[in-house]
Amino acid sequence: MAHERTNTALLARIETRTLIWLAKRLPSRVNSDHLTALALIAMAMVGVSYALSVRFPPMLWSVVFWLAVNWFGDSLDGTLARVRNQQRPNYGFYIDHIFDSFGAIFVLAGLALSGRMTPLIAAAALAAYFLLSIEIFLATHAVGRFEMSHWRLGPTELRILMAIGTLTLFVKPIVTIGAFRMPLFDAGGLGAALGLTVTAVVAAIRHIRLLYAAEPLHKPRDATMSGRASAMPLREGV
Repeated sequence: MAHERTNTALLARIETRTLIWLAKRLPSRVNSDHLTALALIAMAMVGVSYALSVRFPPMLWSVVFWLAVNWFGDSLDGTLARVRNQQRPNYGFYIDHIFDSFGAIFVLAGLALSGRMTPLIAAAALAAYFLLSIEIFLATHAVGRFEMSHWRLGPTELRILMAIGTLTLFVKPIVTIGAFRMPLFDAGGLGAALGLTVTAVVAAIRHIRLLYAAEPLHKPRDATMSGRASAMPLREGV
């Protein structure tokens, strides 16, 4: 599947250089499949760490560690394949993003089980994540461009924000927003659900306009005459 990859995130340039540097130094026995699997395991461990963190608060440090491991595996797998000229466009695209979807489930399930995020808010954030994912994948197919970031934020920036929020739980697990007091990650989950939904809607409108301009609806030629001809009775012998 040929498509253009775009990444306008804040850290995109320095991240790209770092990933290429790492890819050139990885042992040959490590391949992109190993890194993809590592990324999925890391996200599962993020969820487990969140779930255990209520009884064992130091597990929040484990969350940050596994987020870093996820960045290493998820960001480096494609770069390694390109550096070694071992691209598998269809397989790589599919396996990477289906694992990302399971990873999102693991993380939000862990937060919901921990009580740090209300289950309903976790479900709303997950639904918004899938909504944006669907929009991105449809646009990749229809427009031919895979957008890795929105509003200058990509997966790496979101991991950093999650790590900062996680460490903030040590000092401020409850926040006040206007007249409301709520868990920090409830506020974050609501913000994420709203932001992801707005991003999906804005991107959908932009891509609909782009696709309509490329494929406008034209009136069929001689539509009036065709209509009249079909309405005329057929005569025998003609």
